[in-house]
Amino acid sequence: MLDSKGRVRVSKEQRRLVLAEFERSGISAAQFAKLAGIKYSTFAGWLQRQRRVKPKGQPRPMRLLEAVLTETETAGSKNKLALAVELPGGVRVELCAVEQAPLVAALARALTQPC
Repeated sequence: MLDSKGRVRVSKEQRRLVLAEFERSGISAAQFAKLAGIKYSTFAGWLQRQRRVKPKGQPRPMRLLEAVLTETETAGSKNKLALAVELPGGVRVELCAVEQAPLVAALARALTQPC
């Protein structure tokens, strides 16, 4: 629907759905706006209004990450299984030993904390 100035009008429900998808995406607001075909200034305004209204301390939605088992060849052993975790933004963490799991879990927790 267009307004009197020819601008596209978006309902509150549509904005809420777009913002929820952005939260799940793990990419920057500028990247998301470009992919969604929304002017960045419009999208940034939506985010600002949402963050002003959003109650503090509300738990963030859980995001699932894909874990892939691959066979690797390292210097001393062949066909050893490794776990590679690719986080949003291109971060890749690879575990080659079970003992590394607590370290990777601590890293993942630290990466989710606000700066």
